Amino acid sequence: MFRSRRAPRLAAALASALLLLTAATACGGDDSDSGSSGSGTEASASGESAFPVTIDHKYGSTTIESEPKRIVTVGLTDQDAVLALGKVPVGTTEWLGGYPGAIGPWAEEKLGGAELPTVLKDTGTGPQVERIAALKPDLILAVYGGLTKEQYESLSAFAPVVAQPKEYNDYGVPWQELTERVGRALGKPDQAADVVRKTEDTIEAAAAEHPEFKGATALMATPYEGMFVFGTQDARSRLLTDLGFSLPQGLDKAIGDQFGANISKERTDLLDQDAIVWFAGDVTKDAAKLHADASYQDLGVVKEAREVFVAESSDYGHATSFVSVLSLPYVVERLVPQLAAAVDGKPATEVEQPAA
Repeated sequence: MFRSRRAPRLAAALASALLLLTAATACGGDDSDSGSSGSGTEASASGESAFPVTIDHKYGSTTIESEPKRIVTVGLTDQDAVLALGKVPVGTTEWLGGYPGAIGPWAEEKLGGAELPTVLKDTGTGPQVERIAALKPDLILAVYGGLTKEQYESLSAFAPVVAQPKEYNDYGVPWQELTERVGRALGKPDQAADVVRKTEDTIEAAAAEHPEFKGATALMATPYEGMFVFGTQDARSRLLTDLGFSLPQGLDKAIGDQFGANISKERTDLLDQDAIVWFAGDVTKDAAKLHADASYQDLGVVKEAREVFVAESSDYGHATSFVSVLSLPYVVERLVPQLAAAVDGKPATEVEQPAA
C-alpha cells in the first residue's frame, strides 16, 4: 500500500470498527490444538491431507478445517497469491488500477476463463462486512493488510480470517511470506514454495546480470505532499535490496515505525543516492516540480541523472506497487533497464520510460 495519492484511502481502511455479525467463528486463540502454525513447520502434503491447518497472526491464530472453496481477499494483494496457486477468489478488494475483478494484467492469464471475482470497494471504513458475508466465504485472507482488532472480529464471525502477521508492520509482510501463508491456508504449501522460488529466480537472474547494483545505494520515493520516502519494511524497498542495492543508512530512524513517511527539507540528504525511484502521478510535471525545489535540485542524484521515474497510474506503476509473486517478473522486466541506465556513471544516458 502506498501512500502517494492513494495514501488517504489506505489510512481510512484502518479507521472504524464494523458491525459484529452473529455466526460461529472458525478462528481460535493461541491455544489451538492443531499441530501446525503460521510460524512453525507445516504439513508438506497438499489437498485435504494438509488440513486442519492453523496459522498465527497479529490477533492470535486461525484454524482452517478443510480445503476452502470460496475465498475472499481483503488483503490488497492477496488475490495474486491465490491465483498463482490455481484458485480464483469469489471476492477481491480493489486497491489500485480499477481492473475488472481487481486482477491486474500481469495476473489475468491465471483466471483461466473463470468468472471474475466480485470487487469490494474501499469505502473508507474498512472491509464491507455485509457484502463479504453475502459471498458466503469459507476463508477470508487479509495478509497484506491492516485490519483492526474490531474488524478482524467482525469478519471472523462468519468465516476463518487470516490477518496480517504480527512480525511485521501493517502492510509490511514480504511477498514471499504472504504467498507461503496463503499456500498453507489453501492446503498447497509445496506449490507456494515452488512459485516463490520461480519469482525469486527471476529477480536473482536480473541481479546477476547487473553486478553494478551490488553495493550501490537506492531509494523509493514519491512527491506526495512534498517528499515521501519508503522504509525498509515496504515491499517496494525490498525489491531494491533483492536486486543488490543497499538502502540509505538511518532511513527507518528518519521515518519512524511505519512503511514510509514524508521527510523534511533538512533530510533531503536521504534522496542523494546512487539511484532514486520516483513514483509520479505525472512524470513530466512532477519531475519539473522536483527539479525546481532548491533543497533537491543541486543533489548529485539530479545532476548526474540518476533518477528513475515510474508513472504510478500506468500498469507498470500499479504492478510496482503491487509487489506480488505475479507482478514482480512484470516489474523486473521494466525497472531493471531503468536502474541500469541510472547507475552506469554516464549522466548523458537517458533513463527511458518503458512502453507500459
